[in-house]
Order: sequence, then C-alpha cells, then structure tokens
Amino acid sequence: MPRSPGMIELVDDIKLKTPEDAAEQLAKMPPDEIQFVLSRLNSEQANKIASHLAESATPEDQATRAVISGLEETVGELMTTTPAILPSSYTVAEALTFLVKSTDISEISYIFTTEEERLVGVVGMRDLLLAKPSQTLADIMLKKPFTFDPNTSVQEAVSEAMYRHYPLYPVVDNDGRIVGVVHGWKLYERIASEISGQAGSQYGVDKEEQISTSVLQAFRMRHPWLLINLVTAFAAAFVVGMFEDTITQVVALAVFLPVLAGQSGNTGCQALAITLRGITLGQLRDYPVRKLLRKEILLGALNGAIVGLIAGIAMFGYAMATESMQPLTLGIVIVLAMTGACIGSGIFGVMVPLVLKRFGADPATASSIFLTTFTDIIGMGLMLFLATIMIL
Repeated sequence: MPRSPGMIELVDDIKLKTPEDAAEQLAKMPPDEIQFVLSRLNSEQANKIASHLAESATPEDQATRAVISGLEETVGELMTTTPAILPSSYTVAEALTFLVKSTDISEISYIFTTEEERLVGVVGMRDLLLAKPSQTLADIMLKKPFTFDPNTSVQEAVSEAMYRHYPLYPVVDNDGRIVGVVHGWKLYERIASEISGQAGSQYGVDKEEQISTSVLQAFRMRHPWLLINLVTAFAAAFVVGMFEDTITQVVALAVFLPVLAGQSGNTGCQALAITLRGITLGQLRDYPVRKLLRKEILLGALNGAIVGLIAGIAMFGYAMATESMQPLTLGIVIVLAMTGACIGSGIFGVMVPLVLKRFGADPATASSIFLTTFTDIIGMGLMLFLATIMIL
C-alpha cells in the first residue's frame, strides 16, 4: 500500500525510541497506521512495543487490540477511514478540486459517491480524468459496487478478495452508509500469514514463533505437541505389537514397514495441504467436501496401485533373495496394503483438518501429528493383517 513520506519517516523515528516511548506515540494513532509501523520493524522490537501498547489500550479500543495481537476476526476490525466520499451530484470539476485540496492524495484510489448519505457508486481515477468537467459523478460512476458488512468475518473477506482483486473494499452499515474501507493488501497479507504459518502449525509450531523467539518460549510452544505425538506413536506401536508373531515368522515384512509408512504418510500430507489451502482461501465454501473426498480417494487408489506395484516387485525380489516364505503372496500383500493405505491416507488428509475446525480448533494446528498416527495405524495394520490371513 502506498504511504506518504511522513509515515516512512515515522517508522525511522520509532526505530530509535525505547519501547515505552514508541508505544506512547503509537497509541495516539489509528489502528491501520499502528499496523503499518509495526510491520516495518523487526519482530523483537515490534513485540516489545506491542506489549506496551496492549497495556495502554482500553478495553473499548477493540480495533487497536486486534491489530496488536494480529487476530482481527471481522472486517470492522480491519477497516480504516474512507479518504474520499462525495455526493453523486458533484461534477467532475468539483471532484478534481476536492482532490487538489486533499492533504494526502496518495491514499485515494477511488471516490465513493453517495445519495442521501448512502453509498451508490464508485469512481476510479482513470474514469475521472477522462471525463468531461461538466459531467456529474453519477454519469461516470460504477453503480452498486461490491461492499462488506462490518461484521463480515476476515476469512470470508479473504475468499472474496481472491476473486475480485480490488485495492479497496467499501464497508457499509445496515442502512447502506459507508463507514470505512478495507485495503486489499491487508487481506492478502492475512492470506500470506495464514499460509506461511501452516507449514509449522502442522507440526505443532505456533504461528507466533519466529527465528528470534527465545529458547524457553519456543520450548513452551513446541513441547506439548511433541508429548501428544509420543502418545499417538504408542498407539501405532500397539497395533504393530498385535502382529508380533507375524513379523517374527515373516521377517521380510519388517523391512517394508518404513516404506509403507513413508508412502502413505506423504499421500496423506498432500491431501492435508490441499485441504488446508482450501480452508484458508475459502474454496471449500463452494466446493463440496464429498467431491474432494472422491478426488482424494481416486488419487490415493491410482498412486497407491502404481507405487504398490513397484514395491510389490521389490518385495518379491527381496523375498526370493532371502528365501522367505511365499514370495509371490508377499508381493501381492504389499500391493494391496499400499493401495489401501494411500486411499485411507487421502481420506484422513481431508477429514483431520475439517474435524478440528468443526470442534473449534485451528485446522492447521498439529494436523500432521494426528494424520501421521492414523496413516501409520491403517498402513502398517493393513499390511500385517493381510499377511496374517494370506500367509500364516
């Protein structure tokens, strides 16, 4: 978003101040300007200033608190004041005079036109400059522009921004009066933040953790998820232990357990990544979950069959070389187990984040930990079960 030289100078000035003095200065500014300044500082300095801002912000100042925490949930918390609102009866000449007298022309991308204080249209700068001076804004405006409600969720707004690509979105109340605007860059910044945080969240890394986060703080964020991972790993180990006799008699199976776990796990992670992306971008709102499940089941079957065939041939060769019992049957077991495991992994990759979201949890948080457990149980359990009934 373009900013005036004064804002850039303010950032440089804030960098030289103590966190307390910087917070005191920023507290007097609008939330969007606070957000702009903090985003231009290194994470450690920004966190220190934000902590002092949080202490000074009043309970009623929800917009400022949302900006400080980075947890804006509605469009109303993201919106800023509207830089240019004019009656639709204004002529082009009058509108140009208004622009000339504006103190910060760089903030104006559109002129929002009103009738009886209600938003009726939008005028772009190009249309304004090419119009005749005597024409009214009503003659050149885009009628019935797309708008947000202050209570629109940020996630829903992000979904709309993905398809519209406007630099500014007007926000209107129930009576159609414009109450503010949301900058497109803020919505895209949220998209980038969500997607960049997903990679770590899938493995229990908090979205707020940065490379500058202290060791103790990072330990507190990560360690609980590692304990959960340990518990879920015990569940997978229990399943393998149930077939101890099978592994003892057919040692070749133990060699291919990591191969099966790796392939099914990767298949599930691919489905998980696509599902999380769909949730973040709001694509699942218009794309039925059952259709996504059918797609991942088919992909799992195709990938599992091809990879399973290669692994089955490898198992047959290994069994022949080590003189294991029933090499051909072992190869068939690997093919069937790999195909079934990849299908199951695709299903879990879709369902794990959706179930977490359904129960109010962050769908990205530690999804991979739960997914890995499910894929290990179904993959290794299926292979050992098939070997038990087909060979022993």
